[in-house]
Amino acid sequence: MSSVAMAGPMISPSQVRQYHEEGYMILENVIPPDMLSMLRQECQYFIGYEDGRLAREGGQGPRGNRYFISNRYRQSLHLWEFLYSDLIAQICQATLGDDAYLFYEQWVVKGAETGSAFAWHQDSGYVSKGKKQSQHRPYLTLWCTLDDVTIENGTVYILPHSRAGTKDRILEHRPQDGLGDLVGYTGSDPGEPVICPAGSIAAFSSYTLHRSGANTTKNLRRVYLAQYSSEPV
Repeated sequence: MSSVAMAGPMISPSQVRQYHEEGYMILENVIPPDMLSMLRQECQYFIGYEDGRLAREGGQGPRGNRYFISNRYRQSLHLWEFLYSDLIAQICQATLGDDAYLFYEQWVVKGAETGSAFAWHQDSGYVSKGKKQSQHRPYLTLWCTLDDVTIENGTVYILPHSRAGTKDRILEHRPQDGLGDLVGYTGSDPGEPVICPAGSIAAFSSYTLHRSGANTTKNLRRVYLAQYSSEPV
């Protein structure tokens, strides 16, 4: 992947080892302030865009008061600066190797006080939905925080590979009633909450189980999610 010059994080060997062994690593305060400001502005624009589209089409509000606004970076003048930055290139190289392809990107925003929870799943569970023989290498999810994330505003919880047995396999996922989410785990392990400031990145494998809680605060909880693969998926 080509990249735009940017000061990147120092990813420690222990963080890289944790990613490969447990399926995730947390990089705090790695998004530069000007880039974070740009992401927030773009997020607000696309929320407005989505609200306008729904109003024109006479549709209902966002599903479960959660916005999933996907694959819009070609409509932006600036998102490429983040998606192809040195920061992202460093993370991709540490996790995927020298080759990385932008696979998917979306805004994930939980509404104030009513932004609903999201069930345990592997991202690869959605790729393999209805295709039990589907095979692909684990790809990389970058969960980029635009706000401080806490238990109260619905942060993500991660279940390490060693506790979930997911390092080398995609679990069977079943539809959840109501919102149409897929569920890949119904056990009692609560997982590890990601509590970190705005401008941080939780990097995890598409085989890693994760969920998120409800937003009970009076503010939006905004995340930009970018995914990269080592080969076309």
